[in-house]
Amino acid sequence: MTVGFRLAAALALVLLAPAAHAADWRERADWSRFFSEARVPGAIVVVDGRNGSHSVYNAARARERFLPASTFKVPHALFALDAGLVRDEFQVFRWDGVRREIESWNRDQDLRSSMRNSVVWVYQELARGLGERREREYLRRIGYGNADPSGGVDRFWLDGGLRISAMEQVEFLQRLYRNELPFRTEHQRLVKDVMIVGAGWDWILRAKTGWGARMKSQVGWWVGWVERPEGPVFFALNIGMPRGADDVHKDEAIGRAVLRSIGALP
Repeated sequence: MTVGFRLAAALALVLLAPAAHAADWRERADWSRFFSEARVPGAIVVVDGRNGSHSVYNAARARERFLPASTFKVPHALFALDAGLVRDEFQVFRWDGVRREIESWNRDQDLRSSMRNSVVWVYQELARGLGERREREYLRRIGYGNADPSGGVDRFWLDGGLRISAMEQVEFLQRLYRNELPFRTEHQRLVKDVMIVGAGWDWILRAKTGWGARMKSQVGWWVGWVERPEGPVFFALNIGMPRGADDVHKDEAIGRAVLRSIGALP
C-alpha cells in the first residue's frame, strides 16, 4: 500500500467521522411532510452555519450511498481544471453535431453552460481525457464516497460503480466552500462561481442537480449551499423516483421548501 493511498484512506475516515456520531445530528421528522406531499421517499441533510446546527431527515438514508449522477460534475470540473483539460470558464467545447433529446445540449458549450445545463457529453469527453487511473487518484485524494470509477471511464458516475451519501456530499461541499480541497484556490473559486443558480440582495444559492436515470431504482439529487450574511447553509438531498421522469424536479422543489422553512431562502 503506497503512502499516498494510506493518507487518502486516513483522510476519508476523518471526513466520515461526523456522520458516525448520530448524537450530533437533530432528526427533523417535521420535514417528512415535504416528501410525503411529493409522494417520494428521500432524505435531506442541512448544516446551518448561522447557528451551528446539524439537521437531518431520514438519517439512515442520509448515510446510504447512491450513484451521484450529475452532482459529480462539481468535483469532475475540479479534476479537469487541475489536469489542464479545462483552462478557464471561456474555453469552448465544440458540439459534435449529434442531436440529443435535451435541446440545450445541442450546441457548443463552456464550463458555465455545461454546469448549468448539466451537459453530459462535455463531462464524458473530459473523463476520457482524464482516464480511469487519474479519475481514481483524484477520487481517493478528496475522499469522495467509495472512490470507485469502475463501470466505464465515461459513465461510472451515471450507471457505474461510484457511490456517495448525502452526508458525504455535505462534507465535500463544506471543504469546497472553504477552499480546503487539494486543488488551486482559483480553480475552487471558479467552480463555485459556475455553480450559482440564484441570488438576492442578501443571499447566493450555489447548487447542482443530479438524476440517476440509467438505473432501475432511479435517484434524484439536489446539493449545494446558500450564502447568507450570518453564515452558509449547506444541504444535500436525494429522493427515490418510483415514477421516473414524472418525479424529475421534485428533489429541488423539496429542497427549496425545506430551506424556506428555516429561513435560508426567501
